[in-house]
Amino acid sequence: MTAIDAECLADDEIVRRVREGEPALFGVLMRRHQRRLRRAAWSILRNDTEAEDVAQHACVQAYACMGQFEGRALFSTWLTRIAVHEALARQRRRWREPLEAQPLEARPRPPVSAEKDPEAHVLHGEQRRRLAAAIEALPSGCRDVFVLTQLDGLTTGETAARLGLRHDAVRARLYRARARLREALGSVS
Repeated sequence: MTAIDAECLADDEIVRRVREGEPALFGVLMRRHQRRLRRAAWSILRNDTEAEDVAQHACVQAYACMGQFEGRALFSTWLTRIAVHEALARQRRRWREPLEAQPLEARPRPPVSAEKDPEAHVLHGEQRRRLAAAIEALPSGCRDVFVLTQLDGLTTGETAARLGLRHDAVRARLYRARARLREALGSVS
């Protein structure tokens, strides 16, 4: 099979053939979905290097766990979830370790603003940490929907397709996620 022929295969066909002993076809899947994985990871981590690492890790994990893919959702959805979960785990580790122990490029950066008020930067950083912790505390179904729609910029229809859910289920989970975040963050403006 030529590379051009392999590029024309659907994801589920490639998955089937990889499982049947054609591991070289897995590279087609990775090239096809690499950008989406980096974008999903970057939306959480806001760091290009870490997003690339997460995308690579997701590919390795997907290949190692190919037998666990049940086909209940699209392969791209399953793969993106692996990347999102890894990015969230890295973010959790980043928050837990002291700032001095983090590599310089992985440290949270204050937003660029016209005003140079240190108190405003500290307050913004604290609000960002509280928001990230509140997102992480969401139940996984609500968190996945929130991350894909609000951070990755997918529509509710795209999110429904990616997660294998009905459109109204995605809207309900997004509503619950927002309500929980408002409750958790209280008066943060």
